[in-house]
Amino acid sequence: MLRSEFEWLLDRTLSPNLFKDYAPNGLQVEGKAEIKRVVTGVTACQALIEAAIDYQADAIFVHHGYFWKNEAPQIVGMKYRRISALIKNDINLYGYHLPLDAHPVLGNNAGLADAIGLTDRSSLQPSLPLEQSIGLIGCLDKPLDANAFKALVEQAVQRDILFEVVNEKAIHKVALCTGGAQGYIEQAAELGADVFITGEVSEQTIHIAREMDIHFIAAGHHATERFGAQAMAEFLSSEHGLEAIFIDIDSPA
Repeated sequence: MLRSEFEWLLDRTLSPNLFKDYAPNGLQVEGKAEIKRVVTGVTACQALIEAAIDYQADAIFVHHGYFWKNEAPQIVGMKYRRISALIKNDINLYGYHLPLDAHPVLGNNAGLADAIGLTDRSSLQPSLPLEQSIGLIGCLDKPLDANAFKALVEQAVQRDILFEVVNEKAIHKVALCTGGAQGYIEQAAELGADVFITGEVSEQTIHIAREMDIHFIAAGHHATERFGAQAMAEFLSSEHGLEAIFIDIDSPA
């Protein structure tokens, strides 16, 4: 597949034009003109680049790429080492941030919702349709107590989680927004969710959870955002005939 065709496929699938994002979505570093082998991952760190070089990849697809707003523009130090490795090995780098969070099938939120069995999904941002919302709300088939729900989420993300239990009510309506989205907890509470799941926690988030009577879970930024890159590897392999694999460079954050 030509590089231009590959980017067209990604843009057609993820619709980056619908999002006002914090970094450029699409091709970030240009490499080979033809793409056959693809590595997907969460973050374009040096370890992922080295793994892609070993795999002889033509392209890397990530959720966290480069050139974020307000970052220093100079290509020096760590940024130089990463980008020079891509250029020296002629590897294309594609980054899709909010579009990969929001996709209703391949996205991070959808993947986590699938893993815990949420149905009747709707937008966490009621002014936006589900496919443009960076968070969602859904329901469990049957209510669970806090201990059972904690076990379900830990199984989904394959790690221990922080769970602030604020009442004894069973959990049925679940709001989630993967990554560093703890700021959406008030919106989740106002929409009637019993629990809000995200990746990270801030000190004030615990107080908000207690005062707004909503359970809160921080399940890991990296752990909650593996789903999209995993789904994209499967999509590119099964639907489009590319050699695509997901490589997990673990992070405890």
